[in-house]
Amino acid sequence: MKVESAVYEFSAGLASHLKPSTLPEIAFSGRSNVGKSSLINKLLNRKALARVSATPGKTATINFYRLDTMRLVDLPGYGYARVSDAERRRWAGLIEGYFNQERDLRLVLQLVDMRHPPSRDDIQMLNYMTDREIPFVVVLTKADKLNQSQRRQRLDSLNKELEEFEGVKLFPFSSITGEGVLELRDILDFVVSEEDEEVE
Repeated sequence: MKVESAVYEFSAGLASHLKPSTLPEIAFSGRSNVGKSSLINKLLNRKALARVSATPGKTATINFYRLDTMRLVDLPGYGYARVSDAERRRWAGLIEGYFNQERDLRLVLQLVDMRHPPSRDDIQMLNYMTDREIPFVVVLTKADKLNQSQRRQRLDSLNKELEEFEGVKLFPFSSITGEGVLELRDILDFVVSEEDEEVE
């Protein structure tokens, strides 16, 4: 992954606006304000390539970022209460439209705030990906906001809260300290190169 090659490519507000998949894709999923844009910026060593908003529910489009070997796909955040039903349906149709297309989707990074149990919407998303056999890992954001004792407690709890998803991998991450960045970059490089080799 050559992070210096990263560029914002385009946004889609409807499934019909999505362009064909021509590179391996890594999608970022999670509730509103969980830190998807911050994670993308940290992975790419940029300050503002992905727009970070203090207002939950602001990202209402699927945003694509192109690198040399892959695309990063920032899905709209879900679960924000102050969104109209019509807007929520549009978002759901957009996300489902993305997953229903023939795309070279290698992995979904499902973001969960490490400080709290996964929300009902988080569990619903994990069930959806499990049922569809979409590969995913769980990225635990805002890890820097917990001390060591709190981290251990939350990791123990998360293993129980997510026990129905057998073998799920958990990665603590902080956009402040950079914890987890190198591990996640390695995973993205691996899932892209692994399947390329299998095709050859």
